[in-house]
Amino acid sequence: MLIFEDSDLKIFIVNAGNFRLDGGAMFGVVPKALWEKIIDVNEKNQIPMAANCMLVSFKNDKRNILVDTGNGNKYDEKFINMYSIEDKTIVDALKEEGFKPGDITDVVLTHLHFDHTGGSTMLKDGEAVPTFPRANYYIGSDQWEHALNPNERDRASYFQWDFLPLMEYGQVTLIEDETEIADGITIIPTEGHTPGHQSLLIETKGGEKFFYAGDLIPTSRHVPLPYIMAYDLYPVTTLKVKKYILLRAVNEDWTLIFEHDPDTPAGKVMIDSKGKFKLR
Repeated sequence: MLIFEDSDLKIFIVNAGNFRLDGGAMFGVVPKALWEKIIDVNEKNQIPMAANCMLVSFKNDKRNILVDTGNGNKYDEKFINMYSIEDKTIVDALKEEGFKPGDITDVVLTHLHFDHTGGSTMLKDGEAVPTFPRANYYIGSDQWEHALNPNERDRASYFQWDFLPLMEYGQVTLIEDETEIADGITIIPTEGHTPGHQSLLIETKGGEKFFYAGDLIPTSRHVPLPYIMAYDLYPVTTLKVKKYILLRAVNEDWTLIFEHDPDTPAGKVMIDSKGKFKLR
C-alpha cells in the first residue's frame, strides 16, 4: 500500500501476513475487561495481529530500504497453528508492489524476535540463507548480543537461523546510537521492549515525517501510555521512551506506522483535553 510519494521517494506499507498473539500478553497490566472492548479476541484469548513492514524506495539512487521482514515461512505445522500464521511472506508482499528480493539494498530490523525478522532468511536446499542477497541489514548491537544469549523469559522469541546467516554472509551492520543511513532516514534507539530495540524516522524533503515504531507502539490501541506489552523486558523504560516519542509525534506532526495493527496501519496522534495521548 503506497502511503506517500514525492519527486524523491515512495513509502509503502507492505503486509507480510497476519497472525495471532495472546491478548493478555499484548496489553500487559491493562485488564481484559478494557482491552476486549477495542479489539476482537478469539476462544484462545488471541487477538489479530499484522506484520506491517515498511519500504522506502528512492527514485534516483536506486536504494530500497525495508524495515522488518515479518514471520517468514521456516516453521513447522505446530508452530504455525499455535500463532495462526498466514501463508504469506515478505517476498509475496513486495511482489505485490513490483519489487523483487534483489531490489532491496538495505534492511532495518527493529529487533530479532521471530515475527520481525523471520523473513530475513529463507531455506535453500535445507539451509537458511539471506532472503535479500544485496542488502545490508542494520541491527542494534545490544539486541544482537541479547539474541545470541537470551534469558529464559524471552528465549522462545528468538530463532538463530533468522539472523546468524546474515552475519555469516557478511551482511550485518551493528548500530549503537542514532544513525542516519540515508538522506532523511534515521535509525533511533527505542529500548524497553528488548535491549537494542530501534525504530526508523523518515523526513521527506517537503518536511513530512513518518515514524516506524516497531514494538514500542505495536498497534494504534497501544497509543495510551499505560498500554504496554507484558512481552516488554523493561516496561518502565518503554514508558519513558514512548512518552518522549509521542510528544515529538504530536509537536512535529509525525505519521506513526503501527507494525502489528491489522486495520489501522498508520495514523497521527494528539493530546486530548485530559492530557492523554490518543489517535487523531
